[in-house]
Amino acid sequence: MPAEEGPRCSPPLAGSRRDPADGPEDGGRERGSAVVDFVLVGVLVVALLLAVLQVAVYVHLRNVVVASAQEGARYAANADVPVSMGTARTLEVVAGATSERTAAGLACTSTQEVDGSGLTLVVVSCTGAVPSIFAALGDLLPLQATGRAVEEGL
Repeated sequence: MPAEEGPRCSPPLAGSRRDPADGPEDGGRERGSAVVDFVLVGVLVVALLLAVLQVAVYVHLRNVVVASAQEGARYAANADVPVSMGTARTLEVVAGATSERTAAGLACTSTQEVDGSGLTLVVVSCTGAVPSIFAALGDLLPLQATGRAVEEGL
């Protein structure tokens, strides 16, 4: 008795081979689709990259303005310095850390206030907008920062 042999089948992919000279199976409908896919995905990736870059610029500038407002308030809180000098010091620090144009786009004020415990505080407040990466869009993101320091007495 001969050993049982399984059913005979054709080798895998034996019927799937075709002659490349016959042309594509789809009749050419897929021709050039890789280029379109690349362009569409490329535009999305670039847009996402620019959005992330804009957020990074916003966060950086916000941190610089907050630190500058605090520095201006500490400077104006000194015993021999007038309160109005807090604004000038804030804008000077912002201009040194970023640019003169960014500092010119901020509106800062320096005032005194008394808190609930009776301490006199120097408050420097700045408002403005963060410039957009796309110059044509202008300044889209608002920015507001406040710094406070206890005023020194004589």
